[in-house]
Amino acid sequence: MARGLVNHYFGTKKDLYLEVVRVMLFVPSVAVDGLPQGDREARADAIVGWFLDVVSRHSTSWLAAITAGGMAGDADVDAVIDEAVDVAALSVLKAVGLGEDPSPALLGMSRAYVGLAIHTAREWLQRNALTRMQVQSLLATTLVTMADRVFPQAVR
Repeated sequence: MARGLVNHYFGTKKDLYLEVVRVMLFVPSVAVDGLPQGDREARADAIVGWFLDVVSRHSTSWLAAITAGGMAGDADVDAVIDEAVDVAALSVLKAVGLGEDPSPALLGMSRAYVGLAIHTAREWLQRNALTRMQVQSLLATTLVTMADRVFPQAVR
């Protein structure tokens, strides 16, 4: 690709890099909108399955993007990763029926769940310590438990 095209469409090589990180980490709204209607367990299992499909399909790029925050503390990269975690946290809340105007505490709890999901996926993809079925079970069960027993403590 010619440098002129990069500059035309993205501004700089760093802007292109940030866009790649953004694309690899952001949960599109169609992922949540396409969840099956039904009980919380089915929706939690579906959103976790969607996440695992995406990260396994793009494992090398996803792992590079999610660990990009270690790039010498680059504020721009960290901001993209933080924004992606916020979008994922809101998507998780929407998936379990708690997405309308979450309190700061509820959003914080959901961000903590997203952190668990990220690190659990890394255990599977990078370290081969877990199977996909174990990751699916851990994340879906944890999400339902948090939605039923923990998240209500932070609902306005």
